[in-house]
Amino acid sequence: MSVDDIKSEIDELYGVDISPSMISKITDKVMETAIAWQNRSLDPVYPIVYMDALYFKVKEEHKIVNKAAYVCMALDMKGYKDILGIWVGEQEGAKFWLTVCNDLKNRGVKDIIIACMDGLKGLPDAIKVVFPEVNIQNCIVHQIRNSLKYVASKDSKAFMKDLKSVYQASTEILALASLDNLEANWGAKYSIVIQSWRNNWENLSTYLDFPPEIRRIIYTTNALEGFNRQLRKFTKIRTTFPTDDSLKKALFLATEQIMKKWTSPSQNWSSTLAQLTIMFENRIEQ
Repeated sequence: MSVDDIKSEIDELYGVDISPSMISKITDKVMETAIAWQNRSLDPVYPIVYMDALYFKVKEEHKIVNKAAYVCMALDMKGYKDILGIWVGEQEGAKFWLTVCNDLKNRGVKDIIIACMDGLKGLPDAIKVVFPEVNIQNCIVHQIRNSLKYVASKDSKAFMKDLKSVYQASTEILALASLDNLEANWGAKYSIVIQSWRNNWENLSTYLDFPPEIRRIIYTTNALEGFNRQLRKFTKIRTTFPTDDSLKKALFLATEQIMKKWTSPSQNWSSTLAQLTIMFENRIEQ
């Protein structure tokens, strides 16, 4: 709720007129809890993390600027979802992502096995600096969406049929052969799309090294996008936040509510963890 909403609600319920500044002072009490949550100790190893950034309008020095809220969601060793932190900062870039990754390390994270992201600017380089052995997976769904932006509607059905054989391939060898076929059929018309897949192939093809149960979890960032959509529902009443702290309060309180519903581990997690333990034995067992 906005300060004005709280003010009118208290007035209607109790007939008490409280100033906006008093309401802000009262709600500021939550910042102690939010800071403690943001700085809590974390597990040494996370098998899978998802990272993304959302944007909000915040007042700063009499101007309205876009601020990024950097979100890190993880699946822990028991398969439960957890939000490791939300960091509010300037526009997305390698420098701030490095701050995020270093914060995770300072709070106890020694290793991340797989990091899933949406081609975020600066993040692959930043996370590799802090966690050198991490496997990066760019979201296939986002890559497909971005590809179709350049494809004429009359070609989209035929193009998608050829593209499916790339990302649904059972092995990387077959996927690359299908990518060659895609280029042979469409390269002259949509070279920018083919080039995007080739340029990003290293981070797009990671999931092909894994069995189906793990592929299902890592090929898309939909799990984190679902959380982001719920955050938006809680914060949509505010088109602009007066300060960074007011945004942090709103995001923390929304996160607290959303996470109450996360009471079950990821589907077939025992099988997933068994596979990961075999593939990354030394790293998982630490």
